[in-house]
Amino acid sequence: MSDRRYFGTDGVRGVAGIHPMTATFALRLGMAVAETVRARTGSKPHLLIGMDTRRSGLMLAHAAAAGMTARGAEVTWLGVLPTPGVSFLTRALGADAGLMVSASHNPFDDNGLKLFNRDGEKLSDEVEARLEELIESLAEDDGAALERVVGDGVGSVSVAKPWDGHNGSGGQASALDLYVKHLLDNAPYLDGMRLVVDCANGASHLIAPQLFAKLGARLEVINAGPDGLNINVGCGSTHPETLAKYVKAGGFEVGVTFDGDADRALLIDSKGRVVTGDHMLAITALSRGETGLVATQMSNLGAETYLRERGVVMHRAKVGDRYVFEELKKHGLTLGGEQSGHLLFLDKAPTGDGILTALMTLAAVRKSGKPLEAWMDEIPVFPQVLKNVTVTPGTRDRVAADGGVAKAVAAVEAELGAGGRVLLRPSGTEPLVRVMIEGSDLAQVERLTDQVVAAVRAAASGGSHLSPVGDG
Repeated sequence: MSDRRYFGTDGVRGVAGIHPMTATFALRLGMAVAETVRARTGSKPHLLIGMDTRRSGLMLAHAAAAGMTARGAEVTWLGVLPTPGVSFLTRALGADAGLMVSASHNPFDDNGLKLFNRDGEKLSDEVEARLEELIESLAEDDGAALERVVGDGVGSVSVAKPWDGHNGSGGQASALDLYVKHLLDNAPYLDGMRLVVDCANGASHLIAPQLFAKLGARLEVINAGPDGLNINVGCGSTHPETLAKYVKAGGFEVGVTFDGDADRALLIDSKGRVVTGDHMLAITALSRGETGLVATQMSNLGAETYLRERGVVMHRAKVGDRYVFEELKKHGLTLGGEQSGHLLFLDKAPTGDGILTALMTLAAVRKSGKPLEAWMDEIPVFPQVLKNVTVTPGTRDRVAADGGVAKAVAAVEAELGAGGRVLLRPSGTEPLVRVMIEGSDLAQVERLTDQVVAAVRAAASGGSHLSPVGDG
């Protein structure tokens, strides 16, 4: 997707206040989405908007809503909720599309615009390409070529009733009740489990604590006080070590940690070990009786070997949940995911959901009759080293394809042989080239990783003349 100007592997993303993550761009994107639906259906579009807790969220969400209503859309404002909540409700409410304003696990000064179609799925490459063309035309003529929308043709914004923690009891149910009910329908009773939840000061901070308490956990919650600036800062699934220390110090049975928009989750066992997406895939696959699943190029060889010995085939996709989704469809499978804890249960939801992932994993552990620690002891993990190399924005794909880098990778692959892997990939959302090496000997893996990283840095420092192509 390196030829894209705006869309990357997970929507449009960048530093808030710098193009394209500006109010002007969000306005045009809102207009483009609404106009695309209007042209297809011939009627007023119904569009949903949600956001995480970043300070810049309201700026971008309000701008997008202005663009949508300017093209006749009826917008339902969902407020702060997890990204998968927007996906689920887009389908459940029969909306034409949904927009989530979030940069997920990125630092707070970043933000993003993620779109879902009427089935709650991420947009295809073709639809994103058409939106980019329309956004460009709007930038050129400010919408002058479009049919005028005036008077009662202009759209409006309605605000969804927030969830009060009672699933609609004692009053009119809100749209969010549908999402919470969906989660509860797939949840185990936790029967007094000593559980601590890290909300990353993000989108899960309203729903997750009430939901886990409702399931009977003896619950403690941390990092659930967002201030617009502290999302993902030293907490959440990008910093699982924070929760790991908390679990061990407090004697908890399990820890659950989300990223900023709660589309991914990691668990912590009572010994303070991080239960990755690979572990959760293995646990849930065996519980569900799966014969195949989809993981990514980053998934650990140990987990693949463990599953193969138990009759489960691991298919590998490129990194990114959209590619996992495509492979699942291709093979007719329902379970897949990433090492980061972004899992897909396509028989339950059309996109990754961190809360659902945690609940499905805990349900599988309960069903197995053995504690999470036993699963962690059983599933092997090969040494794996991942390092990120920062490059000039717009040059990540070309740096990754540099001849010197390719030569370094080939030398490492020859040394590792069949007992290891090398993965070099440009980030889909940031100006980074990621280097991952896996093998049976940690010292060797660390040495070889440093060799490839040095080659990437040399290519990056010598590539300042390269023309940027956009980081999506």
